[in-house]
Parts: sequence; structure tokens; C-alpha cells
Amino acid sequence: MTTETRTPHPALDQEAITSLLFRDGPDGNEVHGRWRKAVSKELFRYRPGLGTQQRWQLAYERLRALNDEVPSPEHLANDPRGLAALHEWTCPVDGATVTVAGIHYNLFLGSVVDDQVSPSRELTDFTTMTRIGTFLCTERAHGNDVPALETVARYDRERDEFDLHTPHPGAQKYMPNTSSAGGPKTAVVAARLIVDDKNLGAFLFLTPLSDEFGTLPGITVTLLPERVGTSIDHCATNFDHVRLPRTALLQGAHGQLLPDGSLVSSVGSPRKRFLHAISRVTAGKLCMSASGLGVARTALAVAVRYSYTRHISGPVAGQRVPLAAHRSHCSRLLALTATAYAMTFLHRAATERWVTHEPEERADAERMVAVTKAWITWQAREIAAESRERCGARGLFPVNGLADMAANMDGGITAEGDNLAICCKAGAEMIFGHDLAEEPVRPTGDEPLTDPGLLRRALTTAERYWHLAARRDLRGGDGGDALGRWNNASDAALSLVEVFTVGQAADALLAACARVSDPLTRAVLEDLSALFLLRQVSARGGLLLAEQALTAEQMRALPETLHTLTTRLAPHLGTLTQAFDVPEEHLSSLPMLSGV
Repeated sequence: MTTETRTPHPALDQEAITSLLFRDGPDGNEVHGRWRKAVSKELFRYRPGLGTQQRWQLAYERLRALNDEVPSPEHLANDPRGLAALHEWTCPVDGATVTVAGIHYNLFLGSVVDDQVSPSRELTDFTTMTRIGTFLCTERAHGNDVPALETVARYDRERDEFDLHTPHPGAQKYMPNTSSAGGPKTAVVAARLIVDDKNLGAFLFLTPLSDEFGTLPGITVTLLPERVGTSIDHCATNFDHVRLPRTALLQGAHGQLLPDGSLVSSVGSPRKRFLHAISRVTAGKLCMSASGLGVARTALAVAVRYSYTRHISGPVAGQRVPLAAHRSHCSRLLALTATAYAMTFLHRAATERWVTHEPEERADAERMVAVTKAWITWQAREIAAESRERCGARGLFPVNGLADMAANMDGGITAEGDNLAICCKAGAEMIFGHDLAEEPVRPTGDEPLTDPGLLRRALTTAERYWHLAARRDLRGGDGGDALGRWNNASDAALSLVEVFTVGQAADALLAACARVSDPLTRAVLEDLSALFLLRQVSARGGLLLAEQALTAEQMRALPETLHTLTTRLAPHLGTLTQAFDVPEEHLSSLPMLSGV
């Protein structure tokens, strides 16, 4: 019996690639190193045989272990890069822990520390996790439809208090983690502020939910059915005239309640005031997309390692070959690896833009974060599902680290704004609020198909086409029917958002390649960039041919060029995924990677 051995190839600078991937702001490698080290500990390894509530308790135990690594929880709450890095490393090993961590640090604690108008609050219970924080915005009948939210907080002038109330079951808060699992909890609750029977819009209120003895009076918590993936204690929460002190109101530029009951605000409409109040959702989108990065890279690291350790019968009697030797197996993982690199550098660019934007750039920065979240989480689900498939039956067992990943990304796709909804919003804004791309120079036909300039111009052609189509379709609708006009333009607008985001990912990936000094490593990463771009161009081949972004001969050469690139990159697949630096403690704990 013979065993196939791989032909040696020149070595890539794996450490340089890893450093490039995690060069995330001035302290990038240090921040990522902290969370990588934290999830490498035994506490974060898979625990078989746990019941539902035991898994919930484990998530909160792990959350407190993460908190032990945080020098200043208040600083972390104001550090988008740090919050995102926490999600990037924690989500692949435990989707439940990363969920409660994001809620506590970003949505809850972040909302509280953002209030620089009210008198300072004592935060020790929250920074030490004596009390866990949660965030109650969405409602059973309304989702996060701001104008429709019906939970009310009525101001009582005589007692200088608020009366927090759920008027009917449809207004119950749905589906935050409000049970007694994990210990006492306090929530930030979104409710309509009513003063003298006047609705001043939705605001946030700091509301204790439970203590060491259970749920507090006036609050009813009902556990919801367990969802797919690694779930937490999701609940529906009802308030029956719960009294809150005046200090419960979280204030800011969006609104300050004066002693006479009048509201002072530097923000316009009630809707804009509330969007300002829940601005933490933007950092949450960065966290959701960071979770997608971690899932995608970890899933690929597992699947690629398995493809080299799993041997099957070869074409010659008695021969055994690794799965990776089969192009049909390897090429899929390689293409997804190229996407994972593009996802990572797009996220770094979107994060940098959000962290450094000027006030007048806020809308564009928020939109960039939103479309990044949508594209990355959708891609991560696809990568997780394909990686699981490439591991066959063993990938179906949660103990092997892949089975829950796609379902966990379903949660990310829905959380902090449903992907389709936020893409619709971005598309509507971009139709006339975003510059039309200049018409690119048409190709001569002499350009090599791996030329990044050629391929990037082709994507620009597609972006310009869909932008013009969306403008045309919007103008072509009935002027008196706003919804009808949007419906007429929505398909083109969504295509515009997608190709714009892909173009931004390509730009970020190419910019990262340019920062690599080692010639071989740079050449391989440039090939990986070309693979990513070619696949995006190929998916839009008919449009690009019609728009003369590529010649007919270049279109005919696409399959052969993809084949050549794949052949050239295949020997480097292992190194490219090892550079993801997934903790060995996690990989070696997976039975299918240890021969069990």
C-alpha cells in the first residue's frame, strides 16, 4: 500500500500573513491576542451531554471568564475594535457566550456609558458582572419597527417617576435573555416616553429585572422555545406598571427631560432621536460581521485540515490519497478561502472608517458598516455550510465544531437589523445619495484576465449599470405611490448594494496585498485576490459581456484562467488557512482532527 506525499513548494511567510490579517488598528495584534488566548483555555472546549439550562449557565460562566481578561469594561464598551475582536474569536467556539457578551458590553453597558448628560451612575455591579446587562428593544408584534413600538414609560410629575408598562401581549419585549439564568439582571428598555399624555418618542430606560431571589415584582418573563444553533435564554418580557426613578432615563443629545417635564433635544424628529439613542446598533453590526469572520475562518481551518488528514482510495489499487488531492474538493475550499480573506480586510476597512469618521461622514460610515455586516454574515453562512459538507458525516456532530456554525450565522443575519432590510435601506439611500461611478475604459482584449485593474473595472461597470437602472426604475413609478416606486426600483437597488460591497471588499484585499514585502507571499496573495475577483466577475458574466466590460474572448477564457489559478494556489491552501491562527487548543480538541 502506498501513501501519496505532497510535493514540496516554496514556503510562504505564514507569520507575515497572520500579522496582516490581524493588523486591526494601532493595537490590533495585541487586542486579537487577548481574545485568542482567552478562548484557548479549557473552559471553552466542547462540553458533551449538557442540557439546555446547563448550556445557558455555561455561557454565563464563560462570559465572566472573558470579563476577567478585560482591564476596563467601560473602555471596552467604547472600543469598537475591541468589541469586534471579542466576537471574532469567541463566536467560533461558543455562539451563546458571544451573544450574551455582545449584549452586555455593547448594547447594555455601552448605552449606559454613552449617557453623558445624567448624573454619573454606579457601574460596579455591571463591570464586575454581579449583575448581567441585557437590552430590550424589539417587540413581539413589531420587531424593531420604531414608530410601532408600544411599550410606554409615562412620566409621573408628582412622584418624579416613570411608570413602565406593556399595554398588550403584542408589545412584549421579544426575545432578549431576561431569565434568571446567569444571575441577577438589569435591562436597558426601549419605551415611548409619555409626558402629559404627549408621546415624545421612544427612549431608553435602565430597568432592574431580577435579583438573587428571582424576577422583580411587576415583571413577567416567559421562556421562548429553544432556537436553532447555540441558543441562550431567549424570553418574552412583560411590564405591569413598573415604577422607575427619574434617573432611569438614559439621556443625551437626542433628548434631556428637564425638571418641568419639557424635553430638550438637538436632534430633529422622534424617529431620528430614537435612532440616536440606539446608535449602539452600529457597533453591534460590526460585532455581528466580526462573528462571521471568526466562523468563516475557523470553519475553513477545520475543513482544510480534515482534507489533509482524511485519506480515501486512490485511482490505483492499494493507493490512498487525501481528500485535498481531489480538485473537486480542494477548489471549493480554496475559492471560499479567497472570500474569507476579502471578508476580513473589508471588515478592517469598515471598522477603520467607523472609528475615524468625521461628523459629516457619519451617514456614509454607518451605511458602510451596514452593508459590510450583511455581505459578511451571508458569506459566512455559505462558508460554514460548505465546510461542514466537505467534512461529510463527521461534520454533522457538534463535538467536531462545525454543525452549529451555519445556524449561528442565521442569528447574526437577523440580529442588529435583518440583512435584507438594511440592504434595502442602504439601496434606497444610494440611488441618489451616492455618487454614480464613472464609466470605466473599455478593455482592449490584450489585458490578462488576472489583471486586477481589468477585473475591478468590470465590477465598476456592473455597479454603474445597477445604479442607473435603480434611478430609472424609481423615476418610472407612479409619482403618487411611494411604495410602488420603491418596489419598482428595489431589485436594481439591491443589486447595486451587492456589487458595491463586493467592490469594496476587493479594494480592501488588494490594498492588503500591497503591504506584503515577501515576493512569494505577495504573489500568492495576489493570485488569491485574482481568484476572488474572477469568481465575482464570472457570476455577472452576461451583464459584463453585454456592457462590454470584458471582450468575448476574455469571457471564453474565464474557466481556463480559474483552473490555472486554482492549480497554482492549491499547494498553498494549508498555509493560507493555518495563517488564520485558529487556536491549536480548539483544533486538537475536535475528534475528527485527532483521528477519533
